[in-house]
Amino acid sequence: MFAIVNIKGHQYRVQENQQVFIPKMKDEIGSKVTFSDVLMFSPDDKTFEIGAPKLEMTVEATITGHVKDDKVIVFKKKRRKGYKVRRGHRQNYTQITINKIV
Repeated sequence: MFAIVNIKGHQYRVQENQQVFIPKMKDEIGSKVTFSDVLMFSPDDKTFEIGAPKLEMTVEATITGHVKDDKVIVFKKKRRKGYKVRRGHRQNYTQITINKIV
């Protein structure tokens, strides 16, 4: 059983008891959240329910942590000008555990 859910503008394929990293949310660790933008649902891998644009289902999840992604190095250079800039970026994510698809 799986569902495709729209969370903060990104689509994720989720199953029960799965850990998913989503863009940072302001909720506390341990709080429960629900996502109502279910775009597709499949009780098995042979039959599908596709929403137009979404289904009347919800996905319930628990926030398990706030983490940062690996560092991405941004390096800019212009040749023969002496211009070099090196910057790093770490994106913030929230780790959730999918409890159930209702």
